[in-house]
Formats: sequence, structure tokens, C-alpha cells
Amino acid sequence: MPYAARIAAELNLRPQQVERTLELHAEGSTVPFIARYRKEATGNLDEVQIQAIFDRAAELKELDDRRAAILKSIDEQGKLTPELSASLARASTRTELEDLYLPYRPKRRTRATMAKEKGLEPLADFVWGTGPRVAWTSEDDLAGARDICAERVAEDAALRKYARAMAWKEGVITTAVLSEKKGTKSKFELYYDHKEPLAHAPSHRLLAIFRGETEEFLNVRLRFPDEQIVAGLKARIRQPTPMPQERDKAIEDGWKRLLSLSLEGELRAELKQRADAEAIEVFGQNLRNLLLAPPAGNKRVLALDPGLRTGIKAAMLDETGKLLETATLYSEKSANERAAAEKMLRRLIDTHKPDLIAVGNGTGSREAESFVRGVSPAAPIVSVSEQGASIYSASEVAREEFPDLDLSLRSAASIGRRLQDPLGELVKIDPKSIGVGQYQHDVNQPLLRKKLGETVDWCVNLVGVDANMASPQLLEHVSGIGPVLARRIVEHRNGAGAFRSRAALLDVRGLGARAFEQCAGFMRIRGAHPLDDSAVHPERYALVEQMARDHGLELKALVGNAQAADRIDWKRYVAGDVGEPTLRDIVAELKKPGRDPRGSFEPPKFREDVQKLEDLRAGMQLEGVVTNVTAFGAFVDIGVHQDGLVHVSQLADKFVRDPHAVVRVGDRVNVRVVSVDLDRRRIALTMKSA
Repeated sequence: MPYAARIAAELNLRPQQVERTLELHAEGSTVPFIARYRKEATGNLDEVQIQAIFDRAAELKELDDRRAAILKSIDEQGKLTPELSASLARASTRTELEDLYLPYRPKRRTRATMAKEKGLEPLADFVWGTGPRVAWTSEDDLAGARDICAERVAEDAALRKYARAMAWKEGVITTAVLSEKKGTKSKFELYYDHKEPLAHAPSHRLLAIFRGETEEFLNVRLRFPDEQIVAGLKARIRQPTPMPQERDKAIEDGWKRLLSLSLEGELRAELKQRADAEAIEVFGQNLRNLLLAPPAGNKRVLALDPGLRTGIKAAMLDETGKLLETATLYSEKSANERAAAEKMLRRLIDTHKPDLIAVGNGTGSREAESFVRGVSPAAPIVSVSEQGASIYSASEVAREEFPDLDLSLRSAASIGRRLQDPLGELVKIDPKSIGVGQYQHDVNQPLLRKKLGETVDWCVNLVGVDANMASPQLLEHVSGIGPVLARRIVEHRNGAGAFRSRAALLDVRGLGARAFEQCAGFMRIRGAHPLDDSAVHPERYALVEQMARDHGLELKALVGNAQAADRIDWKRYVAGDVGEPTLRDIVAELKKPGRDPRGSFEPPKFREDVQKLEDLRAGMQLEGVVTNVTAFGAFVDIGVHQDGLVHVSQLADKFVRDPHAVVRVGDRVNVRVVSVDLDRRRIALTMKSA
């Protein structure tokens, strides 16, 4: 496979691992399938390594395509020399390619091109030190020659490489408030007069600075060590010249007028790209932890979407998430309406006997919790993030699921379902609206969508899906399925009834052998075959049946029998493409078939005497839930409608470089209040020892 050796060297892998992984990809295999069921072929690579191989192969293919286009363009101009062709062939990055192409790139008329049209290139060669002496008739001719030399400085690949390196190493980013915004209070005040090195500016500050510029609060500039760079440029143009002063003027002009401005635009784009990449990675990690939050499971849930003025929207769900009843409870209006609301709530609880009561954590949530406790003191109440619920309620998906419901009632149902199964419900919402990243609306949107798609795919396939219960939105993330097949699976299920076996998936229109191979191991079906509700792939059923026979057991007596599985000597079954990784996975699955990897559900516990920001006092010890992790710290819900920030410096008694190394979204943490800013609605927390 092309690129295998290079990628292997870059990622510190064996060439055979990379080559076989790329071959599987070319055959149509997905990352989850390869990571789970082709461990022998890849040498046990995980999904992160596999995705990195695919991404790098795509980058190298794109680089080669650009190289071919550049070679063709220069050749058509009649300017492709063997030396230039060799340099282009050696270029290993897009920047190197573009630097080499720059002198040949079609451009608008410049001062240099106009000087060339006047026949001043021989004079420029003389000034540059590469041509014979020529006469000139005026100072204008000399100025034109300097313009040509200045453009050479700006377009020379070696000089650009030097200047770029110096700009990165010694340059700074500076910000200043626009004159018309001086004295204005804003979230950008930290950057009204700010300066820091380019090489060390963290992603979250860069994104904040660029947003401040977009919203017309900040003037942003990159500043370079001009004198140092100009001196370095002069030192690198070594050929002697009879006109050193004129050449020096041209070099200075080339830097100031052309190269410095070109590099400022280029490095700004590079800074933005770097900041985007880091922010997108943070978003992916947070989304993964949120999607893999422990589910409450098959519990009857009464879900409440709080509202002080518009009333509490209630949705009663059965164990499968089916909507049983809805109501609106006006608990914060007149005494009569509150009494009626209490009566309605009591009837809902008595009639449906919910196992849990889910309360959205937005405005009015603590009032709603108090209202519930006044009616049913022993009710098991769980605070649930309602981030993105309103986006879902107005979506096409929600309209299909609940065509006759008001938007706010759809939101209540979504809150209840995300308590039952966070993964199954959150896949219906645009990940950007879930609120677990930083500046997600400012970053490169195609790259963000790619990362989020990969993250959701990985989570769905890690957990597996119930083929007879999963929504189309969940099914489309299963390996080998996609939106079209997901719809067809649901249509087939609705028309022909529940699937009785994994093999029955082949009856779905368009789901052929390849799609079945990719998806079957991730689909769970409680049916005739005991392995259909496990992560054992159908291609290994015969092997497991042989294991059962070898131990004198019926297959169903082996599946779920940890003691019997422990007695299996997997080494006996190594053969062909079945090795230790696959066999160990099979034995582990036989012990706990279909085990949910998300852990056990544990609701957060908020203090009853802390309901709003004004209740907080410095020094208070509280339990909270991590709602978001960024490069600068973690946000924690402590039950007052406003998340507090644990700055990275306050996450532990020791130095913390990466907050993700200490906390994850969904973690239960103990915090202490450091300060409360009522005017700006900000809470500073710490996790350090008292």
C-alpha cells in the first residue's frame, strides 16, 4: 500500500501493521470493526491508532495530488527544470510545496511584474549579484530593479523558511481594544492590552482573541523581530554585489512590504488551525465521556422540564422510553394553581409509580425539586443536564417521534430518556449544541463534524445497540450501517416484526454480506442463538460452539458461565487468523456477555440549603458534577443554575498540565467555594486540599 512505510515511521509502528490496516480500509472495513475484530491483522492497534493511520494516508494523498497539480502548472509555463522538479519531489509538507510554487503561481500585476515589463530584470540581476553590469537611465529604473529584488526575497523558498522559523520562535501576538470600545465592559477585557509569544499561546486564548476580533472589540496583530530577521536575510544572500546598498534596500523592502505581511497572514492561519485542532480534540474527549455516562437503564421515569412562568412540563416514560402521559404543572403561580399542580403530580406518581424523577437542571430546577419533595418527600430525584434539549425539541427527529406534542413537552421527554440512556438520546442532538467544548462554533466546522462523527461512532460501537429498540439516529452510527440502512432496518422491524436473530438482519433491503460483516458484532438481539446478545462476532460462532463441545457443555450453558469460561485453554484454539487477542476477547465476553462498559449509575447529590448563587459562601464544601473540561480548567454543576469553574491551577495539590488527566465530564467531585461574583454570575471553585 502507498505511504505505509512513511506512516509507520511517523507513528512508530511496524510497516506490516500499517499496510494491513490500509488494506482493510480499502476493502471497506470501518475503524470500530478493525479495532475489535481484526486485532491479529493490525497487531492489536486501537481505534485511535487506526484513525491516525487513515487520516495520515488521506493527508499524504492530498499532498501528492497538490504536488502533481503544481508540477503540471509549472510545466505548462515552460519553466520546469530538473532541479525544480527534484525539489518539488522532495517537499514533505504543504508549506514547502507552496513556497517552491510561489514564484510561478499566477498572480495579479505587481510592482515587480511592471518593472519586468519595462525590461528591468537584467538590472535587477546586476543589483542582486547574479548578472553582468548594465546601464540604467534613471532613479526610477533603479527603484524598479529593487522591486524585482524585493519580490525575489519574498518568494525565495529558503529565505521564507528562515523568516518563518524566526517569526514563530520570536514573534508575539498583540491585542488592543478598538478605540470605540474603550471603557466598555465585555468578556474580552482580559485582552484589551495583551501580548504573548506565538510559540506558547494556548488554544483557548487564541480562540477568545480571534472571537474578540470578529466581534469588533479587538485589534489583533502579529509582531516579529524585524531587525533580526532582516539581518538574517542579508546574511543568507551571500553572492557579492557591486551595489550592496541597493540590494540591502531591496531586502529591507521585501521583508517590510511583502514577506512580513505574507507571513502574518500565513501564521495567523496556522495559529487558528492549531487552536482549532486542540479545541476539537477537547470537544471529542468531553463528548466521549458524556455519551458514555452510566445509564439509569430500564427504569420508569417521570421527567420534568422546569419553568417558573410557563410551568413545569412533565412527561411520564415507561421502562423502554415510551411516552405514557404528559402534563403541565403551574407550581409558581397562584395558590389555587399550585394546589392543582400538587394534585396532578401526586396522581402521576401514584398512577405510574416512577422509579426516578428526572429534573432538567436549567432555570427553576431547584424550585421544581422542592415542589416535588413537598408532594412526595421520598421521591428519588435526579438532576439531568438539559443542554441541547430545546434544540432537539424543535428538530425534525423530535417532530417524527412526537408529532402531536408541544416543543417543551418534547424537551421533557428528551430529558427523561437521556437519564435512561444518555447515548441513545444524545445522538439525536447536534453535538455542537450539547455544550461540552470550547468555542465549538468558532472552529473549523468540517473538521469538527469529522471528529464528532468519529467520537459518536466509537461510543455507539463500544456499547453496542439493541437492534429491536434502537432509533434510526443510533443505528446509523453502527459500523457498516449509515443513515439509509438505518432507516431500512427500522422500516423492516416495523413491518416484519422484531428481529429473532442476527442472521435475520440479512433480510433488510440493501444490507448485504459486507454490511453484515461490519455491523453484526455490534448489534444485540435477544433471540434463539445465545451469542446474538453478545459482542462475539457471528464469524466466530462455530469456534465458540467447538469450545462448548470440548468442555461437554451446551452452548447456552457456556455463555455467561464465568467458571466454565475460566477453564477454557485459549491456546488450543490458535489457528489461521485467530490468535491470542481474539481468543482473549471471546473468553472475556463469554464470562459477561453483552456487558455494558459504561459502569453503574449514581445520581449526584446537591445540598438542600444551596439552591441559588446567593446561597453560596466562600469556604463551602459541596459535591458537584463535572459538565465540561477545557484547556484552562473544569466546569462543575453544584446545583445553582450556574456552573462554577475549577481553574487548572486549582484541580489538584500538584501541578496539572492537562485537566483531562484529572477529571472527565460526568465525574462526581468534591469542591470548595473560593469566591462568588454575583454581578458577573461567576463562581470560582477549588479541588485542592483545605
